[in-house]
Amino acid sequence: MAGRGRIGPALWVDHGMLAVQSRLVFDLAKETLRKAFGFEEFLDGQAGIVEEILGLRDGLVVMPTGGGKSLCYQLPALCLEGVTVVVSPLIALMKDQVDALVDRGVPATLINSTLSHGEQRNRIDRMVRGEYKLVYVAPERFRADRFVSAMSRVKVGLLAIDEAHCLSQWGHDFRPDYLRLGEARRALGDPQCVAFTATATEVVREDIVKVLKLRKPFQTVTGFARANLSFNITPVETKAAKFRRTREILEEYRIGIVYCATRKRVEEVSETLHNWGVNCIGYHGGMTEQEREETQDRFICGEVDVAVATNAFGMGIDRADVRFVIHFEVPGSVEAYYQEAGRAGRDGEAAYCELLWNYADTRTQEFFLEGANPGYGIICQVYKHLYEEADDRGEVHATIEDITGAVEVKNGMAVSSALSFLRRGGYVERFDLPGQRRRGTRLQRPEVQPDQLEIDRDTLEEKENRDRKKLKAIVALCYGASCRQQAILEYFGESDPAECGTCDVCRSDYGTNRREPTESEDLLVRKVLSGVARMSRRTGKGWEGIFGRGRIVQMLTGSKSQEILRVRLHDLSTYGILKGQGSAYLNELFHALHSAGLLVTQTGEFPLVTLTEKGEQVMKGEGGYSLVWPEKGSRKGKEGSRTGEEDGKIPPLDAGLYAQLKGLRNDLAKQYRVPPYGVFTNKTLESLARSRPTSVKAAMMVKGVGAVKAERFLEPFLELIREQS
Repeated sequence: MAGRGRIGPALWVDHGMLAVQSRLVFDLAKETLRKAFGFEEFLDGQAGIVEEILGLRDGLVVMPTGGGKSLCYQLPALCLEGVTVVVSPLIALMKDQVDALVDRGVPATLINSTLSHGEQRNRIDRMVRGEYKLVYVAPERFRADRFVSAMSRVKVGLLAIDEAHCLSQWGHDFRPDYLRLGEARRALGDPQCVAFTATATEVVREDIVKVLKLRKPFQTVTGFARANLSFNITPVETKAAKFRRTREILEEYRIGIVYCATRKRVEEVSETLHNWGVNCIGYHGGMTEQEREETQDRFICGEVDVAVATNAFGMGIDRADVRFVIHFEVPGSVEAYYQEAGRAGRDGEAAYCELLWNYADTRTQEFFLEGANPGYGIICQVYKHLYEEADDRGEVHATIEDITGAVEVKNGMAVSSALSFLRRGGYVERFDLPGQRRRGTRLQRPEVQPDQLEIDRDTLEEKENRDRKKLKAIVALCYGASCRQQAILEYFGESDPAECGTCDVCRSDYGTNRREPTESEDLLVRKVLSGVARMSRRTGKGWEGIFGRGRIVQMLTGSKSQEILRVRLHDLSTYGILKGQGSAYLNELFHALHSAGLLVTQTGEFPLVTLTEKGEQVMKGEGGYSLVWPEKGSRKGKEGSRTGEEDGKIPPLDAGLYAQLKGLRNDLAKQYRVPPYGVFTNKTLESLARSRPTSVKAAMMVKGVGAVKAERFLEPFLELIREQS
């Protein structure tokens, strides 16, 4: 049977004919889909990916959580000769997938740190004999030369890299062990390789291709949109307000995940939820591997309703009925947020995601950012300490905490990151201390003295700059005033994505139509931008903020507060130029300008606002733009025609029509699998029942009826209103 691959229990295909008989191969793959997995049809996007893999091409697949990535490599594994090795970072995920495959009669197993060396050797021997078709391997196994050498005896037909974004240092969840996978591929005989991830920007995708040395790979991006998820960002001033909002979401949705930034917060939130009588677990990186696995299993199997966790929890979590995801604090990037929020609604049913936004929480992410980017000086300090403290074998048995204290670095994460940089450079290796739950450090090249380190400082600086841009991007999302999912999809590079209709912005009373400014509106915006420029600093790298939004609005409206007078902001030429606009309207306008990319809030101890390059161009009258324009409270009476409400004359509510509109709305919500408010809010329905519009043009004057919702949902409502008129 040399040169052949097996499909299902009794179907065979000549490997040499795959390229010319792709249609036949794909038909047989569909039969395997039915026989081995029990599915009649592929999900959207799966068929094309499977066909490319069966064509023996390297590839990169970006598919949203719940889109069915695992089947895209599991099915070809049964069709191709040799063993398919799946690199997966989570032991619990490996076990779940292997158990499910074995239950279907697929010969599959796993190799990770829970196995003894003897058991690992036994499974590798069985791989050599061809007893397995799928083997899941943890990335850290490739640290050991002995393991890689043993695996070189195995006939590997396909190397599938799951959670592939982890191998890019430009990604949001970089893991050094993934960097070895390019070398591991060569050691395995350079087999066909396909990388899979749910979230990867263009630069991360480029990095994945480069590190794995993918050969003319097909790249499939099935889209990042999750139509069944409602993304919401709620500004909160205090921790007490966060807990109140968390309780409201828990009472409404019951089953879900609460993400926290730190272990301390996980413990606090999980204890509070427990006191409320919520059946929950707490999960963080400070737990032992066994504790994490047992805790995670309790959530996956439905023993508990809520998981309170750091971002260490969730990659590959396969629980379909998660109805909500709360971010108790802001995450460090849009990628991290979207991946974590994407763990809701894997069954395709509607689910709710909410980020509780307080700018002060960015300080925690700043701390993490500094820890992940130790800088050249700290790396050299750490190496010098190791060099001086090493014993005759070149070993240092000190803990991270010991090293942190010795080099006088405040952020212990920076020491850990410095060790990672040194390890990737081949200067040190980490090893388990016998009989202890800690690791030591061994000099790999003891002849290299501290002043002889060769470290690319430009790369260090570039990584820190990119990490800071990611934090700025999530802050911009929180301050933004456009559709949340639309903004996220634009971040991932999708062109002209539609509004989702279900996020907090789309559901708000605040207008949802983006348009270009009138002449008077353009003048107003340029005055605002001029005011921001007067309260910013021009540097060689662009604009640098000095004041926050509140202080700038005070200056523009001519406030005589001590804060304005003390720093002589009343002397600026833009002081008071927008006195007639009102601070409430200007605050909303600032949100819109952020969303349009004209303003940016810089991260740091305080949220400082300044111009973007695009904002500077608009200020000078050199660039075009469009905004989601806020409504002016002072003009509400004049614009009452938007809802048929003229000054002091509100049309009476037709209660019967209102009830029928609600019934129609609920039916459409079920049809489109969105929450009822994702069609129209109750307030919008009330306005429709009062004003009774019979044309699209008239209906779009009602608050909450934007262009997207009008095109998607409006016509049945108009028909109902016409019937009642």
